[in-house]
Amino acid sequence: MLNLDTHILIHALNDNLTLKEKNALSAESWSISSIVIWEIAKLSQLNRIELNLNDPELSSILSNIHIWPISLDICRVIGKLDFTGDPADEIIAATSLVHNVPLITRDKRIRKSKLVPLVL
Repeated sequence: MLNLDTHILIHALNDNLTLKEKNALSAESWSISSIVIWEIAKLSQLNRIELNLNDPELSSILSNIHIWPISLDICRVIGKLDFTGDPADEIIAATSLVHNVPLITRDKRIRKSKLVPLVL
């Protein structure tokens, strides 16, 4: 199982992945932090993406992805991360740590982490 950050999920839904990303995602099941759904809603509301959570096709896709809830353990781990940044990114990274699920991301700050299990 892989943990996808928001932008990787958006790129996957828009068929805009690199070959390495496509290969990694095709080999594993997907999961996301629940904060990813909130980010999609906000990006849609701000007209920064064309995805709409009311779209039945998107709802169907999301129903097949494991969604990790934001838990007390995840919130505790945020303070132990070796990077700081967007709070949603910290939640997503902490989710990977708590559940020991590799994260797939293009975020440079997260990719420099020595703690977060990463893909690629």
